[in-house]
Amino acid sequence: MTRSLVVDCDSHVMEPADLWQRYLEPRFRERAIRIVVENGIEKLVIDDQVVLEGVLAALGGVDIERPKLFAGGLRYADGCPPASYDPLERAKLLDAWGVDAGVLFPTVGILPFPTRDHELASAYCRAYNTWQSEFAQALPGRAVPIAALHWGDPDEAARELDRCLRLGFRGAFLPPEPIDGVRPGQGKLDAVFARCAEARIPVCLHVVVRFSGAAVPFAPWLETGSRELGTSPGLLFSFGLGPAGQIIPALASLITDGLFDRLPELRVLCVEAGCGFAAYLMDRLDEKQPFFRELTRPLALRPSDYVRRNVWFVAEPEERTIGAMLELVGEDRILWGSDYPHVDSSLEAPAQIRHSVAALSPERQRAVLGANAAALFGL
Repeated sequence: MTRSLVVDCDSHVMEPADLWQRYLEPRFRERAIRIVVENGIEKLVIDDQVVLEGVLAALGGVDIERPKLFAGGLRYADGCPPASYDPLERAKLLDAWGVDAGVLFPTVGILPFPTRDHELASAYCRAYNTWQSEFAQALPGRAVPIAALHWGDPDEAARELDRCLRLGFRGAFLPPEPIDGVRPGQGKLDAVFARCAEARIPVCLHVVVRFSGAAVPFAPWLETGSRELGTSPGLLFSFGLGPAGQIIPALASLITDGLFDRLPELRVLCVEAGCGFAAYLMDRLDEKQPFFRELTRPLALRPSDYVRRNVWFVAEPEERTIGAMLELVGEDRILWGSDYPHVDSSLEAPAQIRHSVAALSPERQRAVLGANAAALFGL
């Protein structure tokens, strides 16, 4: 007997702490992303700005009790299981999981860079992509690398994308938020999107970390209460609402700003917000379109038609709406991801997704577990 292809479409690496000091071009090396220790406290420094301190282990930490991660005292390295940075250990993990391949996103490299220096931000991306390429080459056929691009400089982003395509990258990460005050669907990034469409690789809208809270779109709520007194909304609120609060407006921009009319072959993958919101967004936009057709940008199709044609979704391992989304969005549109090794992921993710799809037809099980990923990423 043979089993179906299984592809984890949302996994991460934990970058070596000295990655940017080793791979950044010499003229930028003094401003490398790095971890420093002051008075016994670890601090993550990007362009000489401290962006996180004291709880760096919580950037990973899949195998650590969560209260320990946020209590302080643990180091970045404590939150990095060997499979998160060592290709051979990743292969062992995939074997233990019964997973054939993993789509790889950054961890530190997915953080918004707090710098206005476009050359430096682009150099950060080049350094990460070079290291990621080496990681993937050590796992031939099992690692699907996704390019980190600095979208604030579209010309340089296009050049770096071309380099990554030559290195075998199979997608491009796009932060789900305005870039320099411009919505992603407005047109400024179209040259990069067009290159992705031509290469038939997906643009991956993946949730980003904002240390003011994952649920930044819900900022007024986060400002209520006190963390010290235990009356703030807390991590359940932030991690529960944050991903959808980022992905939904970003995807709505791509649709309503007419991107898919301009680039009908473009593929977009929504990552780490689940799939259950897909049909809701389709219905919501379809229902409102007739009322405002004459007052907004004209669209050639209904919003839901673009979703069915141009958009894919990564389901969470224990989502209960996968079957409904296959029915409403499309049988080839739903994939799955573990989010390994992040704080809100589980080492049981492969078992959980198999359980979640067990009641589906064999064809739909194969589609979600790996066939849809193989088609989307050209595996």
